[in-house]
Amino acid sequence: MAVAIILLNILIIATFTNIRGGGEVMNVYLVSLALADLLYGVLVVPFSVYPAFVQQWVYGKIACRIIGYIEVALWTVSAYTLMWISVDRYIAVRKPVRYFTVQTRTRCQCWMAFTWISSAMLCSPPLLEFGDPVFDKDTAVCMLDWQGMAAYSVTLSILVLGPSLITILYTYVYIYGAIRRLRRGFLAHDKEYVTALSENLSNPTHVTSFVLIVTFWICWTPLMSIKAYQQLGGVPAVPGHVRFAALWLGISNSVWKAFVLIFLSPQFRVMLRLLCLTVFCKRKSRAELELLQLDMEDHFL
Repeated sequence: MAVAIILLNILIIATFTNIRGGGEVMNVYLVSLALADLLYGVLVVPFSVYPAFVQQWVYGKIACRIIGYIEVALWTVSAYTLMWISVDRYIAVRKPVRYFTVQTRTRCQCWMAFTWISSAMLCSPPLLEFGDPVFDKDTAVCMLDWQGMAAYSVTLSILVLGPSLITILYTYVYIYGAIRRLRRGFLAHDKEYVTALSENLSNPTHVTSFVLIVTFWICWTPLMSIKAYQQLGGVPAVPGHVRFAALWLGISNSVWKAFVLIFLSPQFRVMLRLLCLTVFCKRKSRAELELLQLDMEDHFL
């Protein structure tokens, strides 16, 4: 799992950063997602390998606390980033004519910087000796003791899940409504708006982003449900193999993202092809690489 997470997310980051100018502003969010997953694969998953064999945590209490903090912080970054992706898609539909004026690359980068900083601060109490970390032998992962931090758990859930889920539901309900109105011809706007909206909705990025969001929540909902059940008393106790499956299903989301992009995003496939030509075909003429890059920009920007 660690090897797959690391390799696939390095591939995603390299693919998006290889393009001249960075491509769509949406790619800023996707790089942020890939970076969070990459750090999870480097800083969390590998440390579960040896403890899984010996059935105990061998790296010390401080390392356990830090890893528990990293888990929550990176998950929070992913949840907030997906929220910003839904906002980006909402703006693309709500203001298709002014989209590139409103959603500039600099503004998106600032939002991502704010997301990483705020996530690090929200999840910092465990680093301040607020609750002891626990090594779960059944899942082979060191995590925070949520049952011993009820007030913090509820507060963090409200601050992360509340804005994320409400924003995602509202934006995609609006997008779905706009698609229905466009198909039925009920849009009371000028021709320029309708044309821009039609072109925007034909962009595969809408489907790709929606599938990424749904995949993330499908993967993590079982573990979140178990945590909520345990907070409410947890009687009878959840079997160890169920908690193991739920946790590693959530972690596997870091792998599925690459396959979603490969199968659903024509832009990503073109950019991946460009990366392969750049890396493996060094004798390829520079002119041919430039033409391929220009072709991608004409189709997707």
